Amino acid sequence: MEECLLQTNLDGVVPLLHKGKVRDIYDLGKSLLMIATDRISAFDCILPNGIPGRGRILTEMSLFWFTHTRSLISNHVITTDVRAYPKYLQPFSNQLEGRSMIVRKAKRIDIECVARGYITGSGWSSYKKSGSVCGIALPPGLIECQRLSETIFTPATKAEEGHDENISFGQMCEAIGFEVAKRLRNITISLYNFARENAEKRGIIIADTKFEFGIWDGTIILIDEMLSPDSSRFWDAATYEPGRSQESFDKQYVRDWLDATGWNHQPPAPSLPKEVVEQTLEKYEEARRRLLG
Repeated sequence: MEECLLQTNLDGVVPLLHKGKVRDIYDLGKSLLMIATDRISAFDCILPNGIPGRGRILTEMSLFWFTHTRSLISNHVITTDVRAYPKYLQPFSNQLEGRSMIVRKAKRIDIECVARGYITGSGWSSYKKSGSVCGIALPPGLIECQRLSETIFTPATKAEEGHDENISFGQMCEAIGFEVAKRLRNITISLYNFARENAEKRGIIIADTKFEFGIWDGTIILIDEMLSPDSSRFWDAATYEPGRSQESFDKQYVRDWLDATGWNHQPPAPSLPKEVVEQTLEKYEEARRRLLG
């Protein structure tokens, strides 16, 4: 198992623009350097230890989907070839190889665009209370993890800290305007349906996923990451059975372990034991193997 990269260290070389739960973003002037570390978060808390190699898997999976969805929408990727990076970054090649991208400097739209093809997670919790999700009324009698008759779009506010908050499409329109909101809704559903169809051929169900978008040169483009185990729920099609929680290839395994410890979801978070780290990595690697072939 490779060494776990929890911190990037480009101090004095390029300015750090943003340190997220997983990614560190550096300002290169006309573009950005995005590095996926091996940090892992759960319940909006960064855990003390990470999953070695996780950042490489997230980067590889995102790049795969960015490449295969260019016919649907442009994205922010300029290059992932470290040899093409500026000379001042070359001394950091070992740190950057396989887990970084130079991307366009887009203006982020502060809405998380979520597509749901199955009723699970916060959507299931909302449905049990009100029969609807983000203001969308669903048929009565649905059971947990049931496939929906059609994909639904459920936006959320993008929070820098704490929990994102689900909002209705009407609230989204008030925040960013109807035309932009409609475009984001349509492309989100198109991206999800495309990915779900392709994943099903490889034995994986994408239950739901989220996308982020930005404005670059007056055009809406895809940014951040896409269709990774961090931004999606991946289920094993061979064991799928509606009416219960599903076996997953994402960090739900970590969340379940944390809940079993009795942790109250407030920092500081407990460290993951070796066996949980290893099994989590196995799930990520299995998702990559199946989806990327």
